[in-house]
Amino acid sequence: MINGYGAPIGVEIARRLAAAAITEGKKNGWMVAAAIVDPGGDLVYFERIDGTQAGSSQVSVEKARSAVAFKRPTKVFEDALIGGRMAILAMPGAVPLEGGIPLVIGGETVGAIGVSGATSQQDGVCAKAGADALAGHS
Repeated sequence: MINGYGAPIGVEIARRLAAAAITEGKKNGWMVAAAIVDPGGDLVYFERIDGTQAGSSQVSVEKARSAVAFKRPTKVFEDALIGGRMAILAMPGAVPLEGGIPLVIGGETVGAIGVSGATSQQDGVCAKAGADALAGHS
């Protein structure tokens, strides 16, 4: 069953999720940016580690927007592209890089987290740490 969109994630919860992602990055020595968006893809909260490459700020937001728009982790698109499915590149808004994860509370998508700055796999680890911090809010 495909879940619906719920009420937007609040800034306090978004701040905690971004902090968990940033903490994971710092723990591993990865310079990352973390963005949390609402169901419409609008930015709710953003944070980055000092010294993170400038381009990662925008990429983290776009990963989050992609995850919320398609209600699936951006790793799905990366895996499809790696598997030879070039058509992924024609999908507007589909970011084929791991690091974007939808946020679900009570079976409804309330936003998404996007992380960028390290390798795609490392971004995914940080995004998962942020998404996992949502536990207890569902």
